[in-house]
Amino acid sequence: MKYPVIDMHVHPAFYETVCESEKQERFARDMYGLYKTGIFPEEVVFRQMECAGIDKAVLLPLDLTTVYQGVLGTNEQVKRLVGMYPDRFIGFASVDPHREDAEEVLREAFGRHRLSGLKLHPAKQRFYPMDDCMERIYSICEEYHKPIIFHSGMSAAPDALSKYAEPKLFEELAYLHPKLKFCLAHFGWPWIQETCMLMLKYPNVYADTALLYFDNAPEFYAQSFTVDMGRHWIDRSLRHQIMFGSDDPRLEMIRMKKAIEKLDMRQSTIELILGGNALEFLGMEE
Repeated sequence: MKYPVIDMHVHPAFYETVCESEKQERFARDMYGLYKTGIFPEEVVFRQMECAGIDKAVLLPLDLTTVYQGVLGTNEQVKRLVGMYPDRFIGFASVDPHREDAEEVLREAFGRHRLSGLKLHPAKQRFYPMDDCMERIYSICEEYHKPIIFHSGMSAAPDALSKYAEPKLFEELAYLHPKLKFCLAHFGWPWIQETCMLMLKYPNVYADTALLYFDNAPEFYAQSFTVDMGRHWIDRSLRHQIMFGSDDPRLEMIRMKKAIEKLDMRQSTIELILGGNALEFLGMEE
């Protein structure tokens, strides 16, 4: 079966539709630590997707209202982008869990805006996965049958402590909410084996391939997927729980996709990673 290629990890904070002022541009640079990145039109993204052979991109905003008094894309802006380019974009919501109106914001995102899931960043939003404030968030996601993408592992962004996002901290969530699908972005690096343990034990846990690399994407994938973990772990045991993610604009779509295509795995596994698993995660199998 031929699946569409879906990039599950794209940040729209510098898109023209999202980054509407110099103040917002400075905020995005400071939050991501991408000091040489500037505002660009969505057409640039489409050209990148075409060059990389990517059909759809999942847009991940980030609500940092209580900690930093700002946002990296609002739910309304993401909804607008999806409405403008429905064949290109799939929109996720974000909500700061510490907001007093978090439940209202999330219900509006899923009910009114019909966004496809939720993005959360424990290290930037400063929460642990099992903090008391999180249960209401998880319950609403289950009610609307929406998955969650968590930042996990190390964050390259400034002022982001990795202690909030170590993969083992998500086990109780996977155990208590078996019907809630969630993705540990960046494969939880450097805690690769912890992430594998969770996926092996809990079928509702996924990971994406948006790993920040030291050298280049193919060499870093080789280290992560054949040294830090067994050479055949993905192909034989985890092939249905891993999704392609680039982490654009921090990392280039085309480089990340080409590196995935070079992995020494069955072609059917590569196709699942590049799109098939994303369809299942998003509830879009049909």
